[in-house]
Amino acid sequence: MSKVSRFEVFVDNPERAMNFYGAVFGWKFEKWTGLNDYWMIMAGPQNEFGINGGLSRRPKAGAPAEGPTNAYLCTINVQNLDHTMNLILSNGGSVLKERTAIRGIGWMAYFYDSEGNTFGIMQNDNAAS
Repeated sequence: MSKVSRFEVFVDNPERAMNFYGAVFGWKFEKWTGLNDYWMIMAGPQNEFGINGGLSRRPKAGAPAEGPTNAYLCTINVQNLDHTMNLILSNGGSVLKERTAIRGIGWMAYFYDSEGNTFGIMQNDNAAS
């Protein structure tokens, strides 16, 4: 069995994307000297559940805005879905799918980031219905 160990976000404008993810989720970025246009993403403390990733300039044009997602979709756990949604919207993101209950698990919503990439957020809540 193989487990996902890393994620990568491809962007048109690295500075804009780092500002978006830093403001919304508090992610930290460090330029990696091994590759041009590549930054390591520290998505949280090493002792917390989850994985870290990388941010890179998009190698070619992404999927059209109304087209299907053509990559893995990452979902980020958050403490408060509504608060995070407001941060996403105020930092250049937009709603793809409104808040939805996942019965007995929590609340989920999908968004576009500042670069047009799709991602999800999830607030755990056993009472969701």
